Parts: sequence; structure tokens; C-alpha cells
Amino acid sequence: SGLSQEAGSVEQLSLHCAEGSLEWLYPTGALRLRLAPRLPPTSAAVKGGSPPHITACIKPTGTFRGAQLYLEREGVLELLLPEAPRPRARCFSWLPQEKVALFLQATPHPDISRRIAAFRYELRGDWLARPALPAASLSAEGACRPCNDTEILMAVCTSDFVIRGSIRSVSNDAELQESIIGVSATRIHRQKFPLFQAGGRPGRPVGSIRTPLRCGVKPGPGTFLFTGWLHFGEAWLSCAPRFRDFQRIYEGARRTHQNPCEFPMD
Repeated sequence: SGLSQEAGSVEQLSLHCAEGSLEWLYPTGALRLRLAPRLPPTSAAVKGGSPPHITACIKPTGTFRGAQLYLEREGVLELLLPEAPRPRARCFSWLPQEKVALFLQATPHPDISRRIAAFRYELRGDWLARPALPAASLSAEGACRPCNDTEILMAVCTSDFVIRGSIRSVSNDAELQESIIGVSATRIHRQKFPLFQAGGRPGRPVGSIRTPLRCGVKPGPGTFLFTGWLHFGEAWLSCAPRFRDFQRIYEGARRTHQNPCEFPMD
């Protein structure tokens, strides 16, 4: 609460958890939030590869008021969230040796009692293979291209969800720059959270998966294998090969003992 701060003071905090939320009541002065996620050993750089990046995503609540959020990188400030921002995520990456923090600065108002600056955050190591994130600020190079065979096999083994099913609908949200794919599941191979639940045909769980609008997803016939990540409680698409193509890729990898995990093909 800003009521416990002196005007013009800067409170120092550290964010260590992989994800969480911050709620600043009656903002006054400023908060400096040091980003220091506890990264798992698997986030270390592969020997001979590029250095590992750390990624953070920030999503303001729809009632974010009373402050502006800046990214502080090596002493330089960049505005991430103005006051009363649109409720969409902003993501950015940095190298472990870089000094990065969030600077939440209260905006002057005669009446602070009705203002709350609140947001959710995610901190993690490099987003595995090909993150599909809705933010232009995260260099999403290649986010819309089809996955290659190796990426498909890894996605099936490591994704938050792996769903076999068909596309029921595609709707576009121009404001958030997102496409929402309605999916009818014929089989749920894995989901860390109940993203797909009964509600369609008898015995057919349904759910929605998001992808950047610029990818131009269109509805199409056939059965797909949808894989992806959970991002602020929503499913985001990573790889989605046609199931018959996945069968061919998986059988080929199995014959040469190059499949990274076992997958039920029945």
C-alpha cells in the first residue's frame, strides 16, 4: 500500500517466483522491482550454443490505474505500461548478466483512494523451443512459420498441452491482435490444467487456443495435433501438424531411435 510510503520514496522489492501478481494500493512514490527468477538447471545454455535468455511477461489488470510501469535496463528506462493500459501482455528478454528491473512510478492525482496498479507476471528461462507469445516486443521471429520435424517431436514431449482434434471456429480480436481457435478434442494426450472440458458433442471436450493475429490462421478440415504453452491461464499455440503428418514424422524417428519420448499412436 502506498499509504505506508513517504511521498517521493522508492520501495525496493525482488521478484523470485516463476509467476505471480502484484497489487499496489493507492500508489504514491515508486516501486523498483528487481527481476531475479530462480531458474532450473535446464535453462543453462547448451554447450556451444547461444547464451540463455531470461523472459518476462507482464499483463495488467483491466483496472490498472494510478501508475506507469517502466522497464529499467542498464539504467535506461523504457515505458511498458502507461496509466490505464489495454489488458494485453508485454514480454521482453534479457541475458543473465544484464541488470534489469521494473520501475513502477505513481502518477500524481489529487485523489489516490480509488486507484490500484495491479498486474500479473511470468518469469522464466528461455521459452524452450518456439514460444508463441502475443507481444511484438518479444522478437517473435518465425512464430508463424510451420514447425520443422524436430520442433514437432520436442513440442509433443515438452508442451503444457497436447490435444488431438479439429478446428471448430476461428475468431479474431483486432484490439488484442490475437486469433482464437475453437478446438473440438478427440483425445487429450496431456494438459497441465483443465483447458479442455466437456461441452461440445457427447464425449468431445472443447477449448480455445490463441495465436498472434498476424499469423492469419484459417479454419480447415482434418485432424490436427495441437501443442503449446499456458500463458497467463490461456492456451497459446506452438506446433499444430496434421495428425497424419505427425504419425509419419514420429514413425520415422522411432525407426532411427531419434524420438525424444514415447507417444501413444493408437
